[in-house]
Amino acid sequence: MEKFSLERSGSTLILHISEELDHHMAVQVSQMVDTQIEKGNLKILIFDFSGMTFMDSSGIGMVMGRYRKMSYLGGQTYVTGIGKGVDRIFSMSGLYRIIPKYQERMERR
Repeated sequence: MEKFSLERSGSTLILHISEELDHHMAVQVSQMVDTQIEKGNLKILIFDFSGMTFMDSSGIGMVMGRYRKMSYLGGQTYVTGIGKGVDRIFSMSGLYRIIPKYQERMERR
């Protein structure tokens, strides 16, 4: 099973991440998402963390880096599918002050 997948529809990119988001995975995800951002015409980036069981500080860095790129280009970033463990990390890091969270998983458009 893939640990992450990208779904692009028009100017929206949804990144589905499952299992663990550690340093190694964060580097891979960053490269894949950056490639999509650099292709242009991306206005909305959604991180779907449904099914994710673990995330360390490199995951926060990955999310923040993509948020900065999207903001610089005038785009928006959102997170959804947040479990209790990840929610605690996001709350403690202050991530929710800049990136909106949706309680329920966003439906595919």
